[in-house]
Amino acid sequence: MPRHRPSEHPRDRRGSTGSSAGAAATTGGAADLAAALHHLHDGPYARYRSLTGRRWPLLPSATFSLVRSQADPFAPPSRCEVRVDAAAAGFATLGLDVPARRRALAGYLARRARHAAGGTFRVDAGGQEVLQRSSCEVGADGSAVLRFGYHLPGPRRRVDGRTAARDLTGALPELVRSALLAPALDEDEVRGFVDAVEDAAVLRSRLPQLGLVAFVADGAVLPRRSGVDPRPALEAVPFSSPPSLRVAVELPHRGTVTGMGVPEGVTVVVGGGFHGKSTLLAALVAGVHDHVPGDGRELVVTVADAAAVRAEDGRAVTRVDVGAFVTGLPGGLDPRDFTTADASGSTSQAAAVVEAVEAGSRLLLVDEDTAATNLMVRDARMQALVAKGAEPLNPFVDLVRSLHTDHGVSTVLVVGASGDFLDVADRVLLMREFRCEDVTERAREVAATPTGRAVEVEGFPPVRHRVVDPRSLDPRVRDRRRVSARGTDALLFGEHDVDVRAVRQFTDASQVAGAGYALDHLVAAGHLDGRRTLAAALELLAADLAGPVEGWTGGASADVAVPRPHEVAATLNRLRTLRVRELRGTPGD
Repeated sequence: MPRHRPSEHPRDRRGSTGSSAGAAATTGGAADLAAALHHLHDGPYARYRSLTGRRWPLLPSATFSLVRSQADPFAPPSRCEVRVDAAAAGFATLGLDVPARRRALAGYLARRARHAAGGTFRVDAGGQEVLQRSSCEVGADGSAVLRFGYHLPGPRRRVDGRTAARDLTGALPELVRSALLAPALDEDEVRGFVDAVEDAAVLRSRLPQLGLVAFVADGAVLPRRSGVDPRPALEAVPFSSPPSLRVAVELPHRGTVTGMGVPEGVTVVVGGGFHGKSTLLAALVAGVHDHVPGDGRELVVTVADAAAVRAEDGRAVTRVDVGAFVTGLPGGLDPRDFTTADASGSTSQAAAVVEAVEAGSRLLLVDEDTAATNLMVRDARMQALVAKGAEPLNPFVDLVRSLHTDHGVSTVLVVGASGDFLDVADRVLLMREFRCEDVTERAREVAATPTGRAVEVEGFPPVRHRVVDPRSLDPRVRDRRRVSARGTDALLFGEHDVDVRAVRQFTDASQVAGAGYALDHLVAAGHLDGRRTLAAALELLAADLAGPVEGWTGGASADVAVPRPHEVAATLNRLRTLRVRELRGTPGD
């Protein structure tokens, strides 16, 4: 891969008046496409569809295809695709036999293409996270595919073939040269991006063998600029690990790095308001994804199956055994087979914990600010005032240790008001002015003084596994599949909106859409067959999600980012049409 600085290529500044001028502006084999567009000029808008189903030479090394033509000028943009062969792309020296490196290179190229596209083409490149996306995929041989949106011009609902030819045979080849071919890119920048993502992926994969559930590198920048700007905050305090928790890890490219290793077990994070507790937890929540160089959280990673859990008033719950948390419900409802269309804060959080464990999560991330207070703890005074016989809820504080010792599920919990969690913590971290201290010994001294609080429940029972009725997952409306996202708030799945606002680990709308296509794939691939448990189906899905995006989206012509099976499960659990055929396992085991 030659070393070059990004270069500017002169754009064609000739007008688009007349087919001969448009054809003269084309280069490297695009003349056929230009001629076809000029032939269509001023015809009915629907004639654009005649261009689909064919691959047009764009450059000697690249081809263009119109995958889907929009129905009219005001419809969502058409879906286009450019394929660049490996020899011309020039990325063979990057070691692309490693999946994380292919994903990283695709992420880099998508960002370059988005920048080069200006306002002409729409490229889904994401934000601070580096996810596998349908917009750009790289093969092990170094070939590249770029998929993007383009509004086919159509004044008066007539084909504007001249403008389309100028864009597709003039601007688009320049985009390919400047963003998808190695000679136009800075080799050090490309390699640095790819190496950084691989280091994070390797670090995450090593956490279990190190006995850790998370790692926060020394020097990491955790605060963000604002709630709507995910870039690193300016003049933030760099993270520094407490000496007692500092570990050194050898990575393929950065070499030895140091940081705070969060061990398995129960970790409680305390501190005053606005001192960085929730900021640390938010970084751990985001640590299931890799981040772009310069994000500040490149080496803040959590185990790949970590799940953020919170209360969520009003969500649907379908046949979840919440008996660990609830001993009785009004109206004779059985908490061991609990269904509701309008869960309370406590029952929604109880269901979220059980659902996360059912889906295979080994780490729960909980912030007291977004939790149901009455499910988290009952202090001594409340126990004295309201006897246990009159309180059906079993508090999380009495179950969190059993989750780890009996089920291997660790918890990182942010608390600012409930000192009773000090009794069950393996370690306690104090955030003071965004600096982290290990105050475990001091916390144990404090906890040694009895509060009079009694433990109300012993042991978290085995999770019962659900068998989903596949017929309840139908994304079709009048025999046409309808899957789309409304930001990160909702998924439109067939005729239904799925509220996913509380699924905090969704990064953007493309990933929400990805969860919708993954739900459809669970049924289409036979993973959810009415006999297999949801957990077993998710394991099969995980293998599919590791492959090409087209393989599990059914070739959907949409921007899709790959979700984790855990986001897919969280989306399924909020689908109000969900039906469960059976729960496997004996209640109370």
